[in-house]
Amino acid sequence: MQDATHGTLTLYRFGRREIRDRISATYPEILEQTRQNRSEFVWTEHASVEALGRARMAAMERFLDDYDAGRKSGRYLPAELPSLPFADRSFGLALCSHFLFLYTDQLSRRFHVDSILELCRVADEVRIFPLLGLGGAPSRHVSPVTELLQRRGSQIKIETVAYEFQRGGNQMMRIFAGVSGG
Repeated sequence: MQDATHGTLTLYRFGRREIRDRISATYPEILEQTRQNRSEFVWTEHASVEALGRARMAAMERFLDDYDAGRKSGRYLPAELPSLPFADRSFGLALCSHFLFLYTDQLSRRFHVDSILELCRVADEVRIFPLLGLGGAPSRHVSPVTELLQRRGSQIKIETVAYEFQRGGNQMMRIFAGVSGG
């Protein structure tokens, strides 16, 4: 997930075969971790760990089927937080799912702050989901990030959403323009 310089490792720097090999290598371990931590999840969308695995693999196959064309057309770009190669306000909406806040123990507060400021720089609205760390505890980075963004003029909303797979993980942070990076 992170390299020695504390930047995230972007998936899109790799070729299709390398990505497929990585998925194949990590799939059994991820399923086993999910089995061991089964009580941390809500099993309404997926009937079992195996059903979840099949759904995730089907999504990976759809992604890989599109990957080469997507790279060629510019839909998949090798960029990584906390620094993005886009002009200010390039996007109306930036989504960050199952990365920021989820890896509270692996990624520093500084990384979270810098990454969120950067997302705010390139988009009018930023949405981050979920607000829990691995293991289901609320991320200790949510409050400091919220306070900083509010001081910088952003409007922050914490909203409950209909989707909940991580038990208690049904909240999303919405950040509206008003903050600049830096």
